[in-house]
Amino acid sequence: MNIPQLQVTTTKALLGLTTQKPTQEIEQPRATLDIQQPQAEMTMQTRKSRLSIDTTQARADMDLKSSAQRTEEVAQYAQSEVSNGIARRAQDGNELMRIENGGSPIQTFAERALRQPYSSLNVKFIPSYGSVKVSFEPGSVDIRVEPQKVINKSTANKPIHTYTPGKVTAELLQKPSIQIDFKA
Repeated sequence: MNIPQLQVTTTKALLGLTTQKPTQEIEQPRATLDIQQPQAEMTMQTRKSRLSIDTTQARADMDLKSSAQRTEEVAQYAQSEVSNGIARRAQDGNELMRIENGGSPIQTFAERALRQPYSSLNVKFIPSYGSVKVSFEPGSVDIRVEPQKVINKSTANKPIHTYTPGKVTAELLQKPSIQIDFKA
């Protein structure tokens, strides 16, 4: 007995995919640097120191006197000697006037004229202590510095970004089909 048959044949669909990968490039350019540092402003004021050394007295102690000082001393000595001489002559005259009172004034005058004064032995330091006068005024320095601010005109550059998107292409390689056959 022949039984009728139904025969079904199917063909699957075939898809083909073609992909193109995406590309991405990122480049970061260096920053543009523009930095300037102005010099600091500096002012300096100084006051000189003063050193004063007076050796007048020390030089006089060593008998190294100036001509003006020597002249003044000689004038003072001459004046005192003249005064002493006048006083001595007046005293001698007074003694001669009173010769009647006794004594021998002429012998006294001679003894007085020939008498040598005693000299004493001393130790003398030349120049004497404190004869050199030193004075010192220290100087000063005033320094002022004003720092200047940094001038920064640097700029950051944006990154260079290129992107190519990928593609996916689909194509139908084989169409699906159904075939039905009836066999008796």
